[in-house]
Amino acid sequence: MTRTRIKICGITNLDDAKLAIDAGADAIGLVFYEKSPRYVAINTADYIIRNSAPFINFVGLFVDADESYIKKVLDRVAIDTLQFHGQESEQACAIYNRPYIKAIRMTDDIELSEQCEKYSSANALLLDTFVEGVPGGTGLSFNWDLIPDDLNKPVILAGGLDETNVKDAISQVRPFAVDVSGGVEREKGIKDPVKIKKFISETMNA
Repeated sequence: MTRTRIKICGITNLDDAKLAIDAGADAIGLVFYEKSPRYVAINTADYIIRNSAPFINFVGLFVDADESYIKKVLDRVAIDTLQFHGQESEQACAIYNRPYIKAIRMTDDIELSEQCEKYSSANALLLDTFVEGVPGGTGLSFNWDLIPDDLNKPVILAGGLDETNVKDAISQVRPFAVDVSGGVEREKGIKDPVKIKKFISETMNA
């Protein structure tokens, strides 16, 4: 059976990046959204990536960002994958010629098959909890029954995951990957070593 990949998002410093990587994370998420408590400046992001181990996928998260700002980040930071968490169109996501993930905020009436068609060039859909006015990092889970098992794109499951529920989430959804931020924090923007290790262990043993 294919192993569920693990993305630790909202990394703000090198120590937390190294902790996540050493514990077995496949991807590190860096938030380029100034309103987020997990926002990371361009210089800091560059420093984190330059001083981290190889073979890790670094994901840059943007929320309805200006094209000029995204290009500025890409010129200075070795981002592997883009993640769009706002109302971006497919065209706006695809113009950078980089692999990208489109985050979908889940509501009861959403049709994920339509989202797959709408963002046909996306490498995956990241499914997160809808909270009015909050684009991500809510710490709340959503109804996993809303996810059909026949989507034609990989699913990255986010929203309220932690070491207590990630096994159940994987058992039910069978996602390509899980994405966690607040569920492994000591405080917003600062990770908890014990929680990271436990979350990754639970995922690997799911």
